[in-house]
Amino acid sequence: MKVLEARLIERELNRQAEEKARLKGGHVAAGWGNQIRSYVLHPYKMVKDHRTGHETGDPFSVLDGELDELMKAYLKETLGEQEP
Repeated sequence: MKVLEARLIERELNRQAEEKARLKGGHVAAGWGNQIRSYVLHPYKMVKDHRTGHETGDPFSVLDGELDELMKAYLKETLGEQEP
């Protein structure tokens, strides 16, 4: 019975590991070209979100943590624009 129990536990752990790997997806190296946003502070001011193409002309508010505008653009992009 202990051998059977150990095999069932091992099978369940393998299933969970496969599910976790499926949800995580492939490994993406963190390097140039994989950034989410670009910040330009001089000679002009701009923040561009590369996932959505959304741009804002106030980078200092984004750097201070006001990300609502960028989050709304991302949600519209991923979920689609829905009519009320």
